[in-house]
Parts: sequence; C-alpha cells; structure tokens
Amino acid sequence: MKKITSVLFVLLSAVSMAQVGQIGHLTIFSEDGDKFYLILNGEMQNDIPQTNIRVEDLNQPYYNARIQFEDKTLMDITTNNMMIADPDGIMSDVTYKIRRDRNKKGKMKLNFFSAVPVQPNFVPPANVYVMHYGQPRPRPVNPGQTVVVQQPAPVRGGTVTQTTTTTTTNGGDTINANVNIGGLNMGVSINDNMGMGGTVTQTTTTTTSSSHVGGHVAPVPVEVAPVGCPSRSCMRPADYNAALTTLKNQAFEDSRMKTAKQIVAVNCLNVDQIMQIANLFSFDDNKLEFAKFAYDYCIEPRNYFKLNGIFSFSSNADELSDYVQSRQ
Repeated sequence: MKKITSVLFVLLSAVSMAQVGQIGHLTIFSEDGDKFYLILNGEMQNDIPQTNIRVEDLNQPYYNARIQFEDKTLMDITTNNMMIADPDGIMSDVTYKIRRDRNKKGKMKLNFFSAVPVQPNFVPPANVYVMHYGQPRPRPVNPGQTVVVQQPAPVRGGTVTQTTTTTTTNGGDTINANVNIGGLNMGVSINDNMGMGGTVTQTTTTTTSSSHVGGHVAPVPVEVAPVGCPSRSCMRPADYNAALTTLKNQAFEDSRMKTAKQIVAVNCLNVDQIMQIANLFSFDDNKLEFAKFAYDYCIEPRNYFKLNGIFSFSSNADELSDYVQSRQ
C-alpha cells in the first residue's frame, strides 16, 4: 500500500510540474519588410509569405528553423538552435528580428530581439500572422452544416463526464483514482503485484460542465466552419492580394492549380474572391476543378451560384450546380 501511495504522489507531482512553463511562443518579424516562409523542424508554417509571423504552442526548448524569402535574390537563413526557453529551461515568449546585411548584398541576418514570460491571455496585434504549432485543422461533416450535439441530462447543477479508461493488469491489487488538477481530470489505475512487474496506466477524462434550470440540458447547436476555416471571416485583403500576385506569377496552369489549392486549403474565402481566382485559369475544366475544390472553404455557400457565369460552356455550369447540390 505504501508503494501505491508513493507512485500516486509521483504522478501528481509530474502533472503539476508539466503544467508550469510547458509551452512557449515564437515571433519573427522582418525589419525591412521582406516577406518570408518559416520552416520549423522541417514543417512549413505558412503557405503565403509574411513579414510578421507568430507561432504559438511550441513545446520544445529549441527548434531547427529555416527562413526562405519570397525574393529569391535574398539568401535563406538556417539555424539549428532557435531558442524558445530561457537558460533555466523555462518556456518563454521569444521574438527574433530579420534584417539585411548592409555590407553584403542578399545576405540576411536573424537576431534575437526579446524574451518575456508566457502570458496565457495575450492577444497578438492585428498585423501579425498567427499559427498554432502542430494543431490540426477542423474537418466537418459537410461545409456550412449545423450539427446538434446531444448531451445527457445530469442532475440539477451537475457535470457531464465522459471517460474512456484502459487498464492493464498483471495480477495483484488494482486501485483506481480520479485526479483533478487545474481543470485536467485524470484517471489513474495502479496495479500492485507486491513486487516487480506492476503496471501503471494513465488515461484522460473529458469533462463538460453545464448550468441549467430544472435539471434539463437542451441540445447544444454547434455550427461547423468550412473545411480549413477556423472562423467565418474571409481572407484579409493584404493576404489575398499577395496570394493573387503569387498565382499570377505561375507560368503553367498545373502549377497555378496546385498553388491555388494550397492557398484555399488554409483560408476562408467569399464567393467574389473564389471567382477572381477561378478566372485566372484559361480553360473551363480547370475553372470547374478549382470551383469544386474551393466550395468547402467558402463562407457564403448559398451564393455559390454566382460562379456559374465564369464558364464558357453551360455543361460546366450545370456540373458545378449538381456538385453544390450534392454537398448540401
């Protein structure tokens, strides 16, 4: 029994320590306004070049970083020890500055600018392009669909808790404990074999609280944004204009299509923006392919009929209408 108590104490201590300083944030800006792509540990962070990038929720003290510039005459910057934590290993909110080397044409420098403690409720300025490292994009059932999530009705003022627990035992006494630390509800199962070979299994419990009157919880409607859209606001004008410039610079239709899909897949667009990009393609088949792809990322699918006018052949307009109807 003493061994079980000791193991439980170690687990609680580890959870408490893990919640302190476990993530950091990174901001990189260009002093001279040069747009760039940021690659961290081999993963591209932005599909459209930016001058001011912020990456949040970094969980490692150092990262391999590479900066590629939109202007191909500027040399890439590579570093294998971009610091996110301070010398004591505490994760920080760090900022680096890019500037041109005045003595060597095309040579770029990356300098440490500042480091401050992580602020949980920090709101970045509007001119900063913000990403969350490693966070997957939402994948809805159908674009624009409203999903009703049914929750079980708890007792008056109660809490709905859904738990999935996997316990591995090799014999001996098993103790199950529920631990709640800072809002994290953790299930811990400890098997005591009175010797070597005991098993400790950790599981995570999802807890949803709700306040209600009369002991009844009504279904909660949750509106799902289109694929790849974190919100229902369309692409910012400055970013959209930069995207158009990039597309217009593509010499071949295949390259333009690939780039257009990359841009749309990480942004929300309105019908007029989609129409403008579609009209960059010379052939009806390519316009149709892009229009079908972009539908999932449109913030106003009800107005998608406007795209019927971009085609030279009515058969393509009919095919797009059939496709939209099948997605509704």
